[in-house]
Amino acid sequence: MTEISAALRTATGDLSSAGVPSPRADAEILLAHVLQTSRGDMVRMAVLGKPLSDEHGDRYARLICRRAAREPLQHLTGTAPFADLELLVGPGVFVPRPETETLVAMAATDLVGRSEPVVVDLCTGSGAIPLALKRQVPRATVIGVELSPQAHAWATRNATHTGLDVDLRLGDAGHAADELIGLVDVVTCNPPYVPNDAIPIDPEVAQYDPSMALYGGSADGLAIPLTMAARAAELLKPGGVLLMEHADVQRESLAAALSKTQKWVDLSDHDDLTGRPRVARAMRA
Repeated sequence: MTEISAALRTATGDLSSAGVPSPRADAEILLAHVLQTSRGDMVRMAVLGKPLSDEHGDRYARLICRRAAREPLQHLTGTAPFADLELLVGPGVFVPRPETETLVAMAATDLVGRSEPVVVDLCTGSGAIPLALKRQVPRATVIGVELSPQAHAWATRNATHTGLDVDLRLGDAGHAADELIGLVDVVTCNPPYVPNDAIPIDPEVAQYDPSMALYGGSADGLAIPLTMAARAAELLKPGGVLLMEHADVQRESLAAALSKTQKWVDLSDHDDLTGRPRVARAMRA
């Protein structure tokens, strides 16, 4: 046996040498996962000099090797925190990012004062956005649309896991929800927006996030986002709101493209939790 504190030090060093951005945090999260306890309780056990059994030590070492090879932390634990939810994730689905919580918070604000609002989320992925919105605004009818069967399966698992009543549909978001044309209050969308020739730097993204969830279908990455915006314009009632995530370098180009259609008014753009441009907001004319 070895002490938990010693195992953490070794794991942190291994992850740091492998270039993992947050080696200590990842080492703690993975050990808490192995011990099936909270991160805080695991740290207290380390401070108290508690031992790590050989069985737990072997499992921990294997997970650290996989993380050092840049397999996503969330794939190793099987979960990703988002808003106030714990979502199930793994191969075949985009891992939700904290910066997308900005979009959810904005959508919840835009639903204030709407008595029986209807929300449609395009490019739903794991279900993060529609499920978080349903948790925060229970009175809302929330629909999520996803093209990938694998991602849709993850979203369905997450609806069951969270117990939230969201209508999750498998299909082309560009032709989604015909029965709701002109009836929707808010459309949310975190579309693929990476330019086609821009390979993400982080191995966790480039090697593990599905390409369908990354690349925006054009040199500027805006082909798919603008297709989603066109569908949003059809779905939204006058005065309804589109909230769309984008890359930090797309603030001006996305706003210009939306403005050019003459379907939107009150265009604005908002920074994420890190202070980077992230969410475009537009009201249906």
